[in-house]
Amino acid sequence: MAQTESNLDHDVSWFLLPSYWAKMVVALISFLCFANSYDGDFVFDDSEAIINNKDLRAETPLGDLWHHDFWGSKLSSNTSHKSYRPLTVLTFRINYLFAGGFYPVGFHVINIILHCTISVLMVDVFSILLGGLQFSNKGRRLNLAPKTSLLAALLFAVHPVHTECVAGIVGRADLLCALFFLLSFLGYCKAFRENKEGHHFSIFWVLVSVILGAIAMLCKEQGITILGLNAVFDALVINKLNVLELIQKLLHKDKSLENAGLLRKGLLFRITLLMSGGASILYIRWRIMGTGPPAFTEVDNPASFADSLFVRAVNYNYYYSLNAWLLLCPWWLCFDWSMGCIPLIKSVSDWRIIALAALWFCLIGLICQALCSEDSHKRRILTLGLGFLIIPFLPASNLFFRVGFVIAERVIYLPSIGYCILFTYGFSLLSKQAKKKVHYNVGKNLADKGNQSAAIKYYREAVRLNPKYVHAMNNLGNILKERNELQEAEELLSLAVQIQPDFAAAWMNLGIVQNSLRRFEEAEQSYWTAIKHRKKYPDCYYNLGRLYADLNRHIDALNAWRNATVLKPEHSLAWNNMIILLDNTGNLAQAEAVGREALELIPNDHSLMFSLANVLGKSQKYKESEALFLKAIKANPNAASYHGNLAVLYHRWGNLDLAKKHYEVSLKLDPMAPGTKENYNLLRRKLEQLQKKSGA
Repeated sequence: MAQTESNLDHDVSWFLLPSYWAKMVVALISFLCFANSYDGDFVFDDSEAIINNKDLRAETPLGDLWHHDFWGSKLSSNTSHKSYRPLTVLTFRINYLFAGGFYPVGFHVINIILHCTISVLMVDVFSILLGGLQFSNKGRRLNLAPKTSLLAALLFAVHPVHTECVAGIVGRADLLCALFFLLSFLGYCKAFRENKEGHHFSIFWVLVSVILGAIAMLCKEQGITILGLNAVFDALVINKLNVLELIQKLLHKDKSLENAGLLRKGLLFRITLLMSGGASILYIRWRIMGTGPPAFTEVDNPASFADSLFVRAVNYNYYYSLNAWLLLCPWWLCFDWSMGCIPLIKSVSDWRIIALAALWFCLIGLICQALCSEDSHKRRILTLGLGFLIIPFLPASNLFFRVGFVIAERVIYLPSIGYCILFTYGFSLLSKQAKKKVHYNVGKNLADKGNQSAAIKYYREAVRLNPKYVHAMNNLGNILKERNELQEAEELLSLAVQIQPDFAAAWMNLGIVQNSLRRFEEAEQSYWTAIKHRKKYPDCYYNLGRLYADLNRHIDALNAWRNATVLKPEHSLAWNNMIILLDNTGNLAQAEAVGREALELIPNDHSLMFSLANVLGKSQKYKESEALFLKAIKANPNAASYHGNLAVLYHRWGNLDLAKKHYEVSLKLDPMAPGTKENYNLLRRKLEQLQKKSGA
């Protein structure tokens, strides 16, 4: 299977690095961002979780870790916070034993290394989330989004909101949880690498993913959410499930759910494994920690103790908006948001209600796009982004149980993955819009300068970036029409009017192409459709007149050109065509009248002077015709036809020397001028005959 660049990656102006170099860059930058925390002391919660925690000391049996909470208290105690993180405490104990005491440097170094490792893993995770999951024929996973995955991983690596997790030693719970969280996800992805027996998924790797999810939960409670995210990933990426379509089928009790992807490729079986594993893990944890809820005080989480459901709901949502703002703009960070740091919202008149409205406005907009967009790639990325943003945050949301904090930046460590996905996708869309406009403008500029080949390249790229960019299609179609590439020009212009049915210019240009292809009825219909959408369209009337002239519908042609000149009196081409058609059909008097009318409106137009001069010459008004020819030549001295037709006038008039002079000028300007050479030879023979007579 050949590697192809994803659409998302193509839109980002970002350097492309080999995978190992990208990971080295991410590791180095994440290290540089947080290396200065290595010499920090034990601060804040470190005192209770490490210094005063007897579970770190050698004399405490290892088995006690499995019956104590994060702070070293018995889980069965009424005062326990029920934070069951034995594996995190075990790493603290190992730190303590290797350092020979409470020396913070070793603790900080491990946190920095963990964050660097997680950031490196994020390159692989984002490449799957943004580019999709595909394997080569040799079973190697392909990175289909190398640029955007690097951008997202760098954003994750340097995000300031991670400071508490990395610089605060107790943040190791979040780091270890994130490490096994990601390993569980990557393990689940490995389950879909086709094996030698041809099976499309591996039960072994699904079970490994469940075990790694359990380990993540033993580091911190949020870890269990990876099982739900794996199920979401399976449905959206592996089974390409359309959530909106599935909901509609369920609401209409459609029995063809298999067609919606619910039963395809073993999805239902894998989700059953994930749910069974998750339920078993939660049951075991519930049995170990006891059935009682965590014990917190009003100081820890004031909103959760409010009597009013309205006050609780409003403040919870306000906390969510603050967490979202910390991801968007981590300008002010704080290690402890309790003790009245955020006053309760108790009335709808509180201006902070605006934050709730803004949050839900954005979320609802994203959810609608994730569900209803016709672009499956967009649906997948937005749904995964929202999933990774929201699902890991649920344990800290107060929805299922009371938590012991108002806001804790450390709990945003995992949800920031979803933020990085959404940010990168938004950045790619902005890049696409910018590139689209740039390519269109560059193409237009090149076309105006006559560099059609380069203009075509830029117009094509503008259309590729935005397949509904009708103005780029129209301009590209025009250039292709001029290069006689009529088939592609027609396809582009037809697509443009299909996308935007009232695009009058595209209808007119489509008519010109159809006229060139000698499909006259279709061309006429296209012209009239253009005029229907733009009533005052002189150029379209002009082209319609040309069509009628080709069909020898002279009256219709004259009427169309007359309409063009009424709408645009300075429309020189329409005037000229009327004069020429009347001249060619022998209506010299009418042609003369139209020519004089045109010159009154456009007195300096040399082409009109030339056309009227021809008519006057045929009417034997030689003096007036000569004056107009000379005036036209003065305005455009390099027009071979002007000199040639003036020579014909002199030839008729009997002024043979001047006729000879202008024939020679015409042939010098254009040796292949039609008829001029023959007329010149006739004149020369006549002059020779006259010379012989005069000599005799």
